[in-house]
Amino acid sequence: MPEQQPQQQLSPEQVKALQEKLKNMSPEELKEFQKKQCIFCQIISGNVQSRKVYEDDSVIAILDVNPANPGHMLIMPREHYSIMPQMPDEETGHIFAVAKALSNAALRSLEVQGSNIIVANGVVAGQRAQHFMVHLIPRKENDNLNFQVPQKTMEDSELKKIRKVLADSMGTKAEEPAIVPLPKLNREKKVVDAEFNEKKSKTGKRKLKEVKFEEHKKEATEDGEAKKGKKVGKEKREGIDLDDIARVLGAK
Repeated sequence: MPEQQPQQQLSPEQVKALQEKLKNMSPEELKEFQKKQCIFCQIISGNVQSRKVYEDDSVIAILDVNPANPGHMLIMPREHYSIMPQMPDEETGHIFAVAKALSNAALRSLEVQGSNIIVANGVVAGQRAQHFMVHLIPRKENDNLNFQVPQKTMEDSELKKIRKVLADSMGTKAEEPAIVPLPKLNREKKVVDAEFNEKKSKTGKRKLKEVKFEEHKKEATEDGEAKKGKKVGKEKREGIDLDDIARVLGAK
């Protein structure tokens, strides 16, 4: 991650004056002040050099200069947002769509077998930059990176209490499980392989929508069973070759 320039230590009087100034700023003035202090806004505007790997009208992705692994990318909105809750839903969805496409590009071109897609949302969560971003870290076997989430035990009463608080916050009922209707499966399913196509918009920017898909397999049945009583083996079902799927996903 690009390092922030060392700042001169402020005196207690200067800190107090700055806090008072920030408190009296309008939301628009505060956002503009943050943008001027943000190294990543300077990168996005072109005032600071970077290694861009993708950009469109609302998102930019660059290579981290201090990568956890080769190909470590930082994907961020062009607009300055400090944390994810500040982002409009449309932009949140778009930045993760870009992360998905770049993850696929890494699988295809960097000879990796997977990736970590990480968001540090807030200082206590490990966020060091004042500009919201998504880290995409390509992974290989035995690369000596260890991302493990500790598993702790919790009493059922505590889980119920937390669930109720979250449900109340979202305006749902904690007593009833949220039921999300699943889309009906089509009889013809396709395993696809995304590929970047560098078509450009009228503004000259690459658009994420310009993605080609290459069809590999189809004719999977709705219930996943073989047609006309054919046997279903462990390695292959009707119209779907699991080895082909593994190759598409980058597995050896």
